Amino acid sequence: MSTSQKPKNKPFRAKAGKPGGPGRSGGSGPRPQGAAAGQPQGGRRGRGRPEGDGNRAPRAERDDGFRQPKSNASAIGLSDLGGGRGNWRAKRQGNVGFGGGDDSYPLVSNELPPSAEGERRKKPQDTTYTEPQRLHKVLAAAGIGSRREIEEWIVAGRISVNGEPADVGQKVGPGDRVRVNGKLMPLRFAPRIPRVVLYHKPEGEIVSRDDPEGRPTVFDRLPNLRKGRWIAVGRLDFNTSGLLLFVNDGDLANKLMHPRYELDREYAVRLLGELDDVQKQALLAGIELEDGPARFNTLLDAGGEGVNHWYRVTLSEGRNREVRRMFEALGLTVSRLMRVRYGPVVLPSRLKRGMWEDMPVEDVCALAGLPKPVGQPGRGRKPARPARRPG
Repeated sequence: MSTSQKPKNKPFRAKAGKPGGPGRSGGSGPRPQGAAAGQPQGGRRGRGRPEGDGNRAPRAERDDGFRQPKSNASAIGLSDLGGGRGNWRAKRQGNVGFGGGDDSYPLVSNELPPSAEGERRKKPQDTTYTEPQRLHKVLAAAGIGSRREIEEWIVAGRISVNGEPADVGQKVGPGDRVRVNGKLMPLRFAPRIPRVVLYHKPEGEIVSRDDPEGRPTVFDRLPNLRKGRWIAVGRLDFNTSGLLLFVNDGDLANKLMHPRYELDREYAVRLLGELDDVQKQALLAGIELEDGPARFNTLLDAGGEGVNHWYRVTLSEGRNREVRRMFEALGLTVSRLMRVRYGPVVLPSRLKRGMWEDMPVEDVCALAGLPKPVGQPGRGRKPARPARRPG
């Protein structure tokens, strides 16, 4: 519609009322006595007149002394919990709730503080955390209170962690004991399952991130991690091949490498020549090296052809070039050395040189001593993948 087609504003004209017509009060009768003489009926009744004038009949008072609430807030009992109709829920239950007075919540040392008036406490969520979380977030998810309330309780000293007063922004983990007003909170933390990669290291790679000589490193071949970094479990010499484990968890790496756990490392050794009985007994009894005595736990003859002979040896240490130095102390030369087993992990035959694969979740949990998560699909064994070539 254009501007010229818009209807023009017309002055207001009051409509003439019908004499003796029905009023707004629902009854019929003559015009109220308070009306001025000569003024037409109808229109905006009572406009500009003193209170009580006009043709609207006064509202009759209820016999029970109650009035209709004037707003929705009073209807749901938020503005006034006295004796109006908005308090019908409290009248039916026979109490006012946590509002105060004689019926206020009796707070004692082993009970949780009540929620603020007019605020509903959230239902507890069945949340299981795998990493440390902020204290107020964990308690709020458990339905203890809102985050703002929990922060106020922390400042007031009503929450403790491991027997010490909690701090705002503090994080808690699986081993922490959280108490609210002296009551222990059942917080659920699930252990984080680390990732373990099996890598078949070829000769000619160094197990280090930085090499002054610029030689190829095994870390250039590994898959990328979204969080954290790869930790090599033990080391292999530049000219040694075989099984190499990589984990993204420092505790698991320490468990696999620390001498007190005494995990066997099994190697396939090819020598130029054969061992006699005296040399075998010396290797099993112990040989003195520059950094202390060393010995093999087991020594098995694996056969061979010509001048080359294979042996399978195990030891519980991982010192630098320990296997080579033990044979060199007897005047023997190691022409090839390959690690075939690290603790319970055996080098798969399908895993060729320069390839890696993820260890299944079941095997990772068994290796780390963790329970397998129930109802959670685990990482299955993925096919061996070629190592990522450095760009």
